Amino acid sequence: MDISKIDTTNLNLKNGIKIGSDTANKQIIEFINVSCPYCKKWFFDSLEILQTAVTNGEIQRVIKLFDKEKASLQAGNVMHHYINQTDSQAALFTLEKLYTTQSQWKNLPLEEVSIFAEKELHLTKEPHHTQTATAIIAEAQQANIQFVPTLVLQQNIFDENITQAALLALIKK
Repeated sequence: MDISKIDTTNLNLKNGIKIGSDTANKQIIEFINVSCPYCKKWFFDSLEILQTAVTNGEIQRVIKLFDKEKASLQAGNVMHHYINQTDSQAALFTLEKLYTTQSQWKNLPLEEVSIFAEKELHLTKEPHHTQTATAIIAEAQQANIQFVPTLVLQQNIFDENITQAALLALIKK
């Protein structure tokens, strides 16, 4: 991932799922797509560290569900409609459920992805996803973010390959 073209000054904390206090010391902005295997890796590899940092008031997570045009990520765009964007605990629960079952739905025909979400995962569509998705896409374009996951903590930009030790060091810095 070429981070030299990313302009973090065009990022905001408004659009996205907020996990943790608005008064946290730092914010981590996470551009993800739930069909992406690298986003899944990031989610599970960082989960414990981020949960602890959120609980301790060290960081606030701002998860941005990034709808992408790439064919392999289209099912994720559909699933994004089923993630609660106002209840952070419900959102985390749904994200974990989607990543855990990713292999079962990510290659389904798009018209069957919604059926899987509703019938198999017992999820319901969230009403405001389209507005938020449009804002996140515009924000990503302005910041020149093209890939998922793209993660920004302060001015540090990284992807799923960050080690747990390096992530922890950035949080504590």
